[in-house]
Amino acid sequence: MPPSVAWRSLRLLINEIIDNLGGSLSDKPVNDKMEALQDAMPPGRTRRPRAADSQPLQDIVRRIEEDIVFRVYHPRERLVEDELMQRFHAKRHIVRQALAELERDGLVMRKPNSGAQVRALTAKEATELYAVREILETNCARLIPLPLAARLLAPIEKIQREHAAAIKSNDVRAVFRANLAFHAAIFRLCGNDALVEAIADFARRTHPVRLTTLVTQQYLEQARNQHDEILHALREGERARLVTLCARHLKPSREAYLRTIEHLN
Repeated sequence: MPPSVAWRSLRLLINEIIDNLGGSLSDKPVNDKMEALQDAMPPGRTRRPRAADSQPLQDIVRRIEEDIVFRVYHPRERLVEDELMQRFHAKRHIVRQALAELERDGLVMRKPNSGAQVRALTAKEATELYAVREILETNCARLIPLPLAARLLAPIEKIQREHAAAIKSNDVRAVFRANLAFHAAIFRLCGNDALVEAIADFARRTHPVRLTTLVTQQYLEQARNQHDEILHALREGERARLVTLCARHLKPSREAYLRTIEHLN
């Protein structure tokens, strides 16, 4: 097997393993190693048929997004359309739509004649994005009706239990998803849909910053404790405390990323 084909085979196997850590985002069963190797065969070689020809666009976007967060795809790494088509069993126009959406979200950049690559945030960009996030999220906290009714608090507490369980089992992908769900559920309480959408947009733009705090137990425990404090502030109607916690909760991932950049430079 030529080196390039062997490398693609290895990459596909790695993607299969990572996609299924903590449960796949889709209901498709995990493929065996032989299928992954056959996927990497050059044109003209026999390939076993698939039950499904493609996956929904948003599923592909979410999976690439998570792969960027967890450094399956590294900053400045090219995202090759043919490899993505093969991995997701998707048509070229679907892959291009996914890349275009990721570009709009600030996770991918596309250049003429060179294709798409994972965007690498500079220290200045990361600092500015987090400054905007702090403005948006603290102002959102000021709009939430307090104290929060028990019926509104219950589903958020359920998400927090899932987040804590994922930390305990060291399922970092489940931690990532539960963390997003926890904050989204809280921000929706402000009643301003445009503000909620803006918060989600800027949160996505900082996804490449999150890896350090998702794989370090100290940071995960700190995030869990801060979530509990946020729930307490919502329950007891402590608005000033809630606003302070929302701002403080952003700092660990930002500071860890900036330290990483400084070290690399």
